[in-house]
Amino acid sequence: MAYKYLARAWRRPESSYVHDLMQERVILWRRQPATFRVDKPTRLDRARRLGYKDKPGYVVVRVRVRTGGLRKQRPRAGRRQKRMGVAKYKPAKSIRLIAEERAARRFPNLEVLNSYWVWQDGRHKWFEVILVDRTLLPELKLGKGRGRVFRGLTSAGRKVRGLIS
Repeated sequence: MAYKYLARAWRRPESSYVHDLMQERVILWRRQPATFRVDKPTRLDRARRLGYKDKPGYVVVRVRVRTGGLRKQRPRAGRRQKRMGVAKYKPAKSIRLIAEERAARRFPNLEVLNSYWVWQDGRHKWFEVILVDRTLLPELKLGKGRGRVFRGLTSAGRKVRGLIS
C-alpha cells in the first residue's frame, strides 16, 4: 500500500516532499565517487517493480553521468571546414545505458538487471542500477560470458535498439 504513495510522490517531485529531500541528498552525492554502491534503493517502489529484492545477491549502485552533448576535438591539421565539425554531436546511446555500462564495468562479477532515474541537476544525472550476482541466483537464468548490458538486453538497451517505444 505504501508503494502507491511513494510512486505518486516521485511522479511529481517538485510538488511533493521529494524535491526538498533530494536537494539535501544531492549535495552529498556530488562529493561521492561517480559509481557508488548503496545499501538500499532511493526509490524502493521503482526498484521493486524492476526486479529488486532485499536479499543476498542483489546490489544497488548509484551512477553519476554528465549530461549534455558531445564535442569532438577541433581539427588542427589539413583543410579547415567552415564549422569545424566540433559541436552538436549526439551520442548513439542514452545516458541511462551509459550509466548501466559503467556499473557493469565497475562490478565485473555482477550482471545488470535494470536501472532507473533518481535525480538530476544542471550538470549531472544520477541513475540507480540493479545488479545481480549470477552465482548466488541461478534461478534468474542469466547467460554466461559477455553481460546483458553490452548485448543490449536491458530495458535501456532494448529502447536504444528500437524494440521498446
